[in-house]
Amino acid sequence: MLDRTPSDGLGWRGFVPAFILLVGCGFVWQTHSQRQMPLAAPLTSIIPTLDGYKVADLHIGDDERRVAGMSDYVARAYVRDSAQAFQTLVSYYDRQGQGKTIHSPRNCLPGAGWEVLRGGTRAIVAEGASHDVNYYVLKNGRATDVVYYWYQGRGRVVASEYRVKWNLLRDAALLGHTEEALVRIVIPVRVPSAAPADSPEARGAFAAADSLGDSVATRLIREVTRALPGRAG
Repeated sequence: MLDRTPSDGLGWRGFVPAFILLVGCGFVWQTHSQRQMPLAAPLTSIIPTLDGYKVADLHIGDDERRVAGMSDYVARAYVRDSAQAFQTLVSYYDRQGQGKTIHSPRNCLPGAGWEVLRGGTRAIVAEGASHDVNYYVLKNGRATDVVYYWYQGRGRVVASEYRVKWNLLRDAALLGHTEEALVRIVIPVRVPSAAPADSPEARGAFAAADSLGDSVATRLIREVTRALPGRAG
């Protein structure tokens, strides 16, 4: 049997941390020189009308837009029977780099006074495939909302923030462009104030919100795909 000194077997493993650091620095450097990717169609073409609903455009203030760093956006409220049924937001980044990346909606919730009651992912079938999107139930005082959101760009629909960051660094280095959209749906849940959380009325209200959210998410994925630059990566 051969004796092995403590240095035996290290070989190339000793260079792994340095290699990872070098690759990471290369990725970060590449994010400073990304090509700006224009939209294939205006964001205003995304669900401009919906049968049975009145549609109103929503405005994001200049300061909020500057902080978010988006290149373009469309935000709308869809009203039915004199009540807001849901809101949509599609914010587009024609390039991403240091100081100009998509902010996760999840990071904004505690500061806005919303409590997360449930969180996870939900499968949405669109464009002939199943896509996981983020799904949250939020509460703020007497208001309860169901929220869907995901990241869409460069041929992908992604829920995971970690996967989004990895894709961003990889595509910055390999493709030279990092365009992406944050897509969000907010649906108020109409639960009677006196109804317990496990009551038939509450379950029915959540089932109606989920059905509406699934339908809107399916259409949004399809129409955002057509508005974004050609699929790549």
